[in-house]
Amino acid sequence: MKLPAISRPQVVLITSILLVAAIVVQMVRIQTNVSAKTLPELNTEYEYRTVYPERGNIYDRWGNLLAGNKEVYEVGVSLAEMVNKETVATTIANLTGADYVQIMQLIENGLATPNIKYVALVDFVSAETVAQIDKLKNEYKKLPAPRKGQVNPSLSGVYWQGHLIRSYPENELASNIIGFYPYYNRDNPFGVNGVEQYYNNLLTGVPQQLQIPLDPNRVEKIPSVPPGASLVLTIDREIQSAMEELIDEAVTENGAESGTIIVMDPRTGEMLALATQPRMNLNEYWDLDKVFPIPTPFNRIVSQTYEPGSTFKILTMAAALDSGTVKPDTEFLDNGVIEYGGFYIYNWDRGAWGWQDMTGCMQHSLNVCLSWVAIQMGTDVFFDYLNQFGIGHRTNIDLAGEALFPLSIPGDRYWSDVNLVTNSYGQGIAITPIQLVTAVSAVANDGRMMAPHILKSYIQDGRQHNIEPMVISQPIQAETAHTLTDMLAVSLEEEASNALVEGYRVAGKTGTGEIPTKTGYSDQTNATFIGWGPVDDPQFLVYVWLEKPTSNPYGSVVAAPVFQKAVEKIVILLNIPPDAVRETLK
Repeated sequence: MKLPAISRPQVVLITSILLVAAIVVQMVRIQTNVSAKTLPELNTEYEYRTVYPERGNIYDRWGNLLAGNKEVYEVGVSLAEMVNKETVATTIANLTGADYVQIMQLIENGLATPNIKYVALVDFVSAETVAQIDKLKNEYKKLPAPRKGQVNPSLSGVYWQGHLIRSYPENELASNIIGFYPYYNRDNPFGVNGVEQYYNNLLTGVPQQLQIPLDPNRVEKIPSVPPGASLVLTIDREIQSAMEELIDEAVTENGAESGTIIVMDPRTGEMLALATQPRMNLNEYWDLDKVFPIPTPFNRIVSQTYEPGSTFKILTMAAALDSGTVKPDTEFLDNGVIEYGGFYIYNWDRGAWGWQDMTGCMQHSLNVCLSWVAIQMGTDVFFDYLNQFGIGHRTNIDLAGEALFPLSIPGDRYWSDVNLVTNSYGQGIAITPIQLVTAVSAVANDGRMMAPHILKSYIQDGRQHNIEPMVISQPIQAETAHTLTDMLAVSLEEEASNALVEGYRVAGKTGTGEIPTKTGYSDQTNATFIGWGPVDDPQFLVYVWLEKPTSNPYGSVVAAPVFQKAVEKIVILLNIPPDAVRETLK
């Protein structure tokens, strides 16, 4: 029997019916399949976690580790696998020092909350403690089956997952330079103070967002991401350690409020040591407010301004020599007082020193003479040189928190005509130690002022990138720098200064800056000394600052001897032979 032919419209209709039926069957299967999960249900089993790379290390110039990372663990429990919550809470509390009540409350809250599969109980647990937990967990598994109605101790369901925290193997060493990295906020990593803050982006690297199962049994090893860059600092660990020890002794011996030593290579702008007080154990960063109560700056070298006193006369004399206002043999009759704009300026001892050449003016640190020199230069010339020396500008050193006190110049609201003379000897003007060091380094480096920096190189993606020294200004000519250096060396030698170093010719200047108050100046001082050497080939510049010494107010008495001790250590650590030996090697 021949079947009737099926028309094309009928074929289309039958095909459509079968297709719709298939779709309906599939929808029913998905809706009734117990293994199928809706999107909200899936979201309860996974979380999106931002995974940050291992933070880069920080080294000194010779590869000594100053900041690194160590592994710690988060310990938690899978609620579905947990057999004995009492054992879990007691064991975790006893071995980690956590509070038992808080641990038990976390477990109870997790059991009472729908869709919670895993509860984190404690974090930052050491590898040694995790090993103890693991040992107990395995021992409990071997226990014979409990009698009816009893429950064996069990750590079933307890898991741990490792992650990194910052570690500072040298504790306090160079703490004001390094800063710290707090581990309490792993979702938003940032460094605080020092290079940890300044170079945070380099150290942190590029994070990645991954989907991680909440069930610890389903967590595979989190994929690694490229680490952050590691930093190699210009700091010499041995010099840094020696300077910190030296300044601590000086503060104690002189009853000072604080102390600072800076060691710089004036040829490159590299900081070899930045030692200041107070310092803190970076592994205990939570003590920050105790160690640095407001308004104590974390790093006085870059964050505290002060009136420098007579060390600033180096810049005044450099400007006067370079501009041709005076020569080394220019004579000045010092009567002990000079009047300018209705104000009277006196010497530090209120004495009159008679006829002096410019070397004598620097040697005896005569305010009257330097005021006269500034008057001869004139306001425009003097302040133009200060601008070239970077006074009134940040040095932009690569450390967090650099402060700036604006330089008052003619025309601004704080200007007074007397500023010309008071600024000439370092009063009525405020700078940071790093500003003064950077400016004076030009005198030690043929008139070239180098950019001060703390980073020597960084290592990223397996490649080392070196930081090249950079000239930021040449405020004076090389000849001026050499002339002034010799003048300052002679002045130290003729007064038999406490700063002199046997075997090495050095140049430098003391400073005794009065500390301003709301009503004038107090009896307390900032005692400083800044010097460099060897004179024929300067390889180091050393700055010493004792704040409010009580043993003696003068920089020549309390700061100059510290400079001498510092240089005696530095020439050994830098392997700089005495002048006589170097002369034979030329």
